[in-house]
Amino acid sequence: MSLACSVGNCSMRIPSRHPVIEQDLRRIAGSELPWEDFAGSTVLVSGAGGSLPAYMVETLLYINERGDSPETRVIGVVRDRQRAEARFGAYQGRGDFHLLVQDVCEPVDPGEPVDFIIHAASQASPKYYGADPVGTLSANTIGTSNLLRLARDNNVRRFLFFSSSEVYGRPESDCGRIAEDAYGYLDPLDVRSCYAESKRMGETMCASWHSQFGVPAVIVRPFHTYGPGMRLDDGRVYADLVSDVLNGRDIELRGDGRAMRAFCYLADAVAGFFTVLLGGAAGTAYNIGNDEGEISIGDLAELLAGLASGRRPRVMPGAHCADPGYLTSHESRICPDISRARGLGWRPVTGLREGFTRTLRSFM
Repeated sequence: MSLACSVGNCSMRIPSRHPVIEQDLRRIAGSELPWEDFAGSTVLVSGAGGSLPAYMVETLLYINERGDSPETRVIGVVRDRQRAEARFGAYQGRGDFHLLVQDVCEPVDPGEPVDFIIHAASQASPKYYGADPVGTLSANTIGTSNLLRLARDNNVRRFLFFSSSEVYGRPESDCGRIAEDAYGYLDPLDVRSCYAESKRMGETMCASWHSQFGVPAVIVRPFHTYGPGMRLDDGRVYADLVSDVLNGRDIELRGDGRAMRAFCYLADAVAGFFTVLLGGAAGTAYNIGNDEGEISIGDLAELLAGLASGRRPRVMPGAHCADPGYLTSHESRICPDISRARGLGWRPVTGLREGFTRTLRSFM
């Protein structure tokens, strides 16, 4: 059964935010997008407590604070009431935000019409892929089905599905930048595939609901995205590195550090998500990442060590990690081709040093 809890129904209270987050929200809201499309609408966001969708929620509430147009009502669907209330505690006492506490694998009934749906509920951390593969894949398939039905029944104006760069599978080491039509190998019997295969199916469901029922579904494929509010214990490499620096620990890599990844600052990515939501072609997927933020894991560790406020941590190569939740290639390269998203007018603007400096500051 679902359990609803309101964050408040009185007059709007403008929260006190960390300066880094305040600057980020101002910049996102300053993007040249048709924000007026949200005026007077209701936006349902599943997985609202996650670091990426939470910034989308905060952006919409920030725009409400400007008072330029009728308010947007935001419904955040979350599984963990306590964690969500801690994440959105600054918005208590406001009538434009409501929490709906339930699992998206159960039918979602917000109790009112909705105009936009953002489906971001998912166990996105690799540490869950081996420990809870069924829970991982269910939100991406059963949950997607439930929310697409809700979208169809409400005749929503837009449906945004959060997919992942994981849908590309295991690319060749010399594959270059990955475009939306480039797919690598995935073994459906590998436990780790629970995430990538179910994201692929979620995308197919979006395309099918669009074709058969006219649901205007668009898809984003985020690459490695970091920034304020990210969980430092979720097992992803950049979170581990930031946690080590913040806690004054030496950095022990899981491998030799040669793997190449492209990292995108959260505010840039969120502007990209809104760009696709408001202007993307239905039934189409868009890479969202920073094609100029490519760096080896070892060099990223050195960069972060150099940003430490106290003693510089040592960076040490570690033993190879055979955990089924993590990629096993030492030299793999994963970097997006973002030409399609650039065609909508979006581009990332935050470099690695600036982005990780801002991220560290946001936790202080």
